[in-house]
Amino acid sequence: MLEDQKYILRQILSIAEAQRVDGVLIAGDIYDKPVPSAEAVQVFDWFLTELADRGKKVFAVSGNHDSAERIAFGAQLMSGRGVYVSPVYRGDTTPLTMQDSYGEVCIYLLPFVKPAVVRHALEGAPDMEGKPLPESYQDAVKCAVDRMNVDRGRRNILIAHQFVTGAGRCDSEEVSVGGVDNVDADVFDAFDYVALGHIHSPQALKRETVRYCGTPLKYSFSEAEQEKSVTVVEFKEKGDIALSTVPLSPLRDMRRIRGTYLEVTARSSYQDTDTEDYVQITLTDEEDIPDGLQKLRIIYPNLMRLEYDNNRTRQNRVIERAEEIEQKSELELFAEFYELQNNQPMIQEQAAFVAQLIEECK
Repeated sequence: MLEDQKYILRQILSIAEAQRVDGVLIAGDIYDKPVPSAEAVQVFDWFLTELADRGKKVFAVSGNHDSAERIAFGAQLMSGRGVYVSPVYRGDTTPLTMQDSYGEVCIYLLPFVKPAVVRHALEGAPDMEGKPLPESYQDAVKCAVDRMNVDRGRRNILIAHQFVTGAGRCDSEEVSVGGVDNVDADVFDAFDYVALGHIHSPQALKRETVRYCGTPLKYSFSEAEQEKSVTVVEFKEKGDIALSTVPLSPLRDMRRIRGTYLEVTARSSYQDTDTEDYVQITLTDEEDIPDGLQKLRIIYPNLMRLEYDNNRTRQNRVIERAEEIEQKSELELFAEFYELQNNQPMIQEQAAFVAQLIEECK
């Protein structure tokens, strides 16, 4: 999707110019894997250079898909052009500052951290002597934030890449079993604005100024109905923040199409649409269409997934679901039910309580 990505990055450059922004915040998962392709690195290098040439400062952190060491490479050199990337977490976070007519804005860069990363960074630290090292994601992020010694009298921004409890996920995101990577939004109370990465859907948590901007492109069909955007944050004096979003229009959209083979291949069903979009087609015919994938790609060249929804496939799903349920424990089934009802997984204490109840009932 490099062509699609470069297209959307050009839009972001245009928006940065039109909105006359002072800086661009990138909240992690710059790449999709720790060792990205050379082509992906070149696209990101081009994007950073374009922003720097336009006089836009850049503040970026590494995400869980990134290699923190590779993202941090050349950080000191890039800072000379106003491009600031998070270093590998070593236990301290020094704020960067920007100046405007209202004074200073302090920007803190916190890369994605696991409990093991924070424990390793703080082992032997003089101020941690006699104190327990963090075991959970919640404790790790809270410890990292507490060590920033944020001056609440100033205007403060945090860029972080974590899963905040209650955030809605999409299919293309990594899920930790039992929600062990959850972090409560209260951890970020010291900051006026928190720019979060990790979740693909744009959303705010607890307050409007703790926000996931979402991905600039759709990366799974669970995102097909979303409108992607960038978030524009206007800081005035302390406590006065205006938020707005600017929609992004992709080179090729991601769509889901449903109907019989005759319906989805009828000219009337596609003549007013962009057939170059990435599509998932669900056919409702009772019989499979021979070479259906290849035939449909004549009309929809970027068909990514072909599925059937009929009596046979529905019966198969019921059987597969029953077999899947039989393989799960009572605790796993209850955890799924809880998350379905509450839009967030159980915390460790709740899981332990339910496990105890199940044992008592046996």
